[in-house]
Amino acid sequence: MADASIIPDDEDQRLAAVRRYDVLDTPPDGAFDRITALAARRFEVPISIISIVDEDRIWFKSHHGVPVAEIGRDPGLCASAILSNDPHILTDASMDPRSLANPLVAGDFGLRFYAGVPLTTSDGHNLGTLCIIDKVARPIDQDQIDDLKDLASVVMDQLEMQLAARRAVSRAELMAKEIDHRVMNSLQFVSGLLTMQARSPEMGDAGAHLQLAANRVAAVAQVHRHFYAGDTETTSCIAFLKRLGADLEVVLDRPIHVKGEEGDVPNVWIQPIGLVVNELVTNAAKHGEGRIDVSYEVSNGTHELIVSDEGRHLPHDFDPAAASKSLGMRVVRSLAKQLGGELTAGRRPDGGSCFKVTFSENH
Repeated sequence: MADASIIPDDEDQRLAAVRRYDVLDTPPDGAFDRITALAARRFEVPISIISIVDEDRIWFKSHHGVPVAEIGRDPGLCASAILSNDPHILTDASMDPRSLANPLVAGDFGLRFYAGVPLTTSDGHNLGTLCIIDKVARPIDQDQIDDLKDLASVVMDQLEMQLAARRAVSRAELMAKEIDHRVMNSLQFVSGLLTMQARSPEMGDAGAHLQLAANRVAAVAQVHRHFYAGDTETTSCIAFLKRLGADLEVVLDRPIHVKGEEGDVPNVWIQPIGLVVNELVTNAAKHGEGRIDVSYEVSNGTHELIVSDEGRHLPHDFDPAAASKSLGMRVVRSLAKQLGGELTAGRRPDGGSCFKVTFSENH
């Protein structure tokens, strides 16, 4: 823990500000490295550092002229520099009573000159410093101090811009999630209205077609919900299919078994994959018998999405492309094209039907 004598009065709030800027342990940044290089050239010193004072260490966001990335807080001059909003200047540290006992001065490092300007946030907390260091005692005039203060302001401007960018991204993500949630609710509402209308006595035979439309809208809502459940650019396809299969099993009241290989796929694939499965599973529940099997397989860059049932007398020469009267087949063929693949159909040895969508990773 840092020496109590060099802890600012607002330490808790200051550390909260350090966390807010989320800069600790971040990768090197060319914008900050250019500032320390410029400072070293401007003041003709071998070392220039942008430091952030953490709870028990001083971490260097940029360090020009020294190989280390951090030091302990106790011996650090930057820990003293953040106690005031004024520049912390040591023209000859070996003669200055504030630094005589400092190991960087008294030890092998041999620090003699130090000038540090606090990096002050808009709400008045000092995150760390921009400092210049030399192993030779030297003077510094007010114009030079003013230049160092201006460079420190540039550092803070960069930190503020990065913070503002992160906040803007967070707001955009929250807004996107809210929109997604509202879209899903709207789809479910429309599906509910169609279902109610389908059950109305005056609909007659048209009610069955309305119910199919309601089921399709509900499927889009389900796919939408599962698709936007994560925050990454890829999704585990088999995990997604298992969640979707569990939902469809409840809706269709038919046993659905999902199996397949683990592995992530681009998010842009998930929606057509989910809608293909919904159409084929719904079709199997309507025309087939027994358990419905959904499998997802990958081999040498080729993906196969297969939906089959245990009992349907599908003709051996059934051609999905020729089934123009079936809206479901037209929908699945269209979705297969979105994936850059094709739909084929056949019979299982036990007499069940088998529909397969095959597509490549390079489509």
